[in-house]
Amino acid sequence: MGKLSIDQLRERVRGAVVTPDDGDAAYDEARTVYNAMIDRRPAAVVRCANAGDVMAAVDFARENGLDLAVRGGGHSVPGFGTCDGGVVADLSGMRGVRVDPVGRTARAEGGATWGDFNAATYPFGLATTGGIISTTGVGGLTLGGGIGYLARGLGLSCDNLVSADVVTADGRLVVASEQEHEDLFWALRGGGGNFGAVTSFEFGLAPVKDVYGGPILYELDSAGTVLRSFRDFIADAPEELGGFPAFQIAPPLPFIPPDRHGEAFILIVSCWAGPPEEGERALRPFHEFAPVVAEHVGRMPYPALNSAFDALVPPGLQHYWKANFVTELSDAAIEAHLVHGPRLPVVNSTVHIYPINGACHRVAPEATAFAYRDASFATVIAGMWPDPADNEANTAWVRDYYEATAPHSEEGGYVNFMADDDQGRIRANYKGNYDRLAEVKRTYDPDNLFHLNQNIKP
Repeated sequence: MGKLSIDQLRERVRGAVVTPDDGDAAYDEARTVYNAMIDRRPAAVVRCANAGDVMAAVDFARENGLDLAVRGGGHSVPGFGTCDGGVVADLSGMRGVRVDPVGRTARAEGGATWGDFNAATYPFGLATTGGIISTTGVGGLTLGGGIGYLARGLGLSCDNLVSADVVTADGRLVVASEQEHEDLFWALRGGGGNFGAVTSFEFGLAPVKDVYGGPILYELDSAGTVLRSFRDFIADAPEELGGFPAFQIAPPLPFIPPDRHGEAFILIVSCWAGPPEEGERALRPFHEFAPVVAEHVGRMPYPALNSAFDALVPPGLQHYWKANFVTELSDAAIEAHLVHGPRLPVVNSTVHIYPINGACHRVAPEATAFAYRDASFATVIAGMWPDPADNEANTAWVRDYYEATAPHSEEGGYVNFMADDDQGRIRANYKGNYDRLAEVKRTYDPDNLFHLNQNIKP
């Protein structure tokens, strides 16, 4: 294995080091990732217990000239959390979250999920912008930007980042913030995993505890009206109002008429994060867009909404996604959605159109690596299905949908929704920030050790 042996690595770390020699069961469990399309065989999976273990894994990969994959919460659709023949620094066991209710901050370890984070902050009536699925990793979501229910009011996850502990390519642990390693801190807020392995994230928190919301389903023949109405309404809606329109096949849930299970609908997943007693009034416009087929709307803990759709996306599905930013959700773009959205192949697949105006727009495009501060929506076409036999057909649905909407969208898209065949879009994803990101990359990772990502080359 070169300069350092696996045995020497084991001596340096607190966590387990799993290799093919440990037997099929242990090795297969350690190497399995969220997207079942990805089947790779790393030389070693380091199950990191602390930042020192991450430093050791980075050193081992660098000194032996091996590929290095960093796995946080583990949701990477392109499979960037694993590799063939290299080293996986698996942070998924590092899930601690510590809340400072007086200072209104929380520090999450690099493997924490938003479910972990929300469970820690909710008792204090505090939250920050997380994702839509609670099993999503805090790290991956934040490093790519961080779109979620609370974004219109609180900004992106990366906008709420206060500091980060980062293991850089030379094996050092540095703290990045507005006060130190400012260039690295700037790059981490949207630049993905290009600059190091983040072992801890510190966030600012806001008063959010219970919310009012949930899914509202409409007939497909109302989809055009719903999308146009949502577009016009959300442009200047109160910023406490989050949520998004989506295409979705109805799962067998009690609030949906049984004879409609398995049918496709247009829906709005709503989230009012203001005073819950104002929620019914705040959501009234959604009930006026078109006749409602079914809904499950009411007051609930914010973590309950954040985890409401987890069952639709369990580990082990096949995944292929595409994404675009939309400065204006034009009528032509909506027409493309009306053609392809209803063709959802299975109940797990979905299309979400996230509004990212409000607080997201009050951050200058050059203030963080996340450059699309003029985009009004981020669209994701998320192909997810259980049967590998359907890979070709379902991947074609995603690609056809993307190609139909791309002419009506910005050239770049949200890096967290990109597929592994989107490397050609990297510069467009960062617009005017790309050259500065490349400079930061040259400073902190000149040899591109952290290249298993939507890669910014030094």
